[in-house]
Amino acid sequence: MRRVTLFLNGSPKNGKVVAVYGTLSDLLSVASSKLGIKATSVYNGKGGLIDDIALIRDDDVLFVCEGEPFIDPQTDSKLPEGLSGSHTDWLTLNVGGRYFTTTRSTLVNKEPDSMLAHMFKDKGVWGNKQDHRGAFLIDRSPEYFEPILNYLRHGQLIVNDGINLLGVLEEARFFGIDSLIEHLEVAIKNSQPPEDHSPISRKEFVRFLLATPTKSELRCQCANLQGVKMLCSNAEGASLKLCNFEDPSGLKANLEGANLKGVDMEGSQMTGINLRVATLKNAKLKNCNLRGATLAGTDLENCDLSGCDLQEANLRGSNVKGAIFEEMLTPLHMSQSVR
Repeated sequence: MRRVTLFLNGSPKNGKVVAVYGTLSDLLSVASSKLGIKATSVYNGKGGLIDDIALIRDDDVLFVCEGEPFIDPQTDSKLPEGLSGSHTDWLTLNVGGRYFTTTRSTLVNKEPDSMLAHMFKDKGVWGNKQDHRGAFLIDRSPEYFEPILNYLRHGQLIVNDGINLLGVLEEARFFGIDSLIEHLEVAIKNSQPPEDHSPISRKEFVRFLLATPTKSELRCQCANLQGVKMLCSNAEGASLKLCNFEDPSGLKANLEGANLKGVDMEGSQMTGINLRVATLKNAKLKNCNLRGATLAGTDLENCDLSGCDLQEANLRGSNVKGAIFEEMLTPLHMSQSVR
């Protein structure tokens, strides 16, 4: 039976003596258990990668790693501070389980008032915790931390595809990287799709209207509804403020029999519109242009018609109980309304 001594990559301390049996995968499994890591490869003392169990001899000293390159334990002066404990300018960070090696000056110089600068400006001041390899532990997302570290290295914001800029922005705010925050806010704003202000057709509007539940609020403020046909439609509670129903060609909008209870049509242009037998109970029609409109048989109970232009409008048979006709632009003749 062969036995070997296993050490963590780069460390000559706290080795574990284990028996060698089976395959290389079996040895890696034992190493993972003994050293408390996820072992993926084994090196000999000279940095040679062991890829066959037959290459291992009795009493060999092996170094186990989790995928990182071999680190010679005899060259402490060349090791990053996070791994060797010496006070050099190099540091290794364990950010959410992922290792980053960088210089102290990178973390300190560009943003001297940031949290990272305060953490690593003076050794031991913050009492930073270290893992079993000596890397400084930072409980943050490594995917979002990487663009921040690269920014501190070269001053450019570079984010790989698939990385959410909002996540990087939150990390920049957490670490207090003020200059990067400004870059990210601009990048996020530029990445947003432009708002679509193109007009929709009357057919599209009617389709949206029919698909809207009766209890949902529908807003069509400042919409262009020239000559729209919405016979017997249900637009209860909709917001149609400042809409234009007038077609220059003379085609008149037709909302005959529509349910417009509680609708807000304030300031809309509705010359010649057909609202015959429509329901406009509790609707807001302040300052609307209703010249020549057909309102025969329309339910206008408690409807606010203040400031409207009702010249030549037909209100015969309409219900105007509780309706408000203050500040009318033109006089309302009794012949226009029977009840």
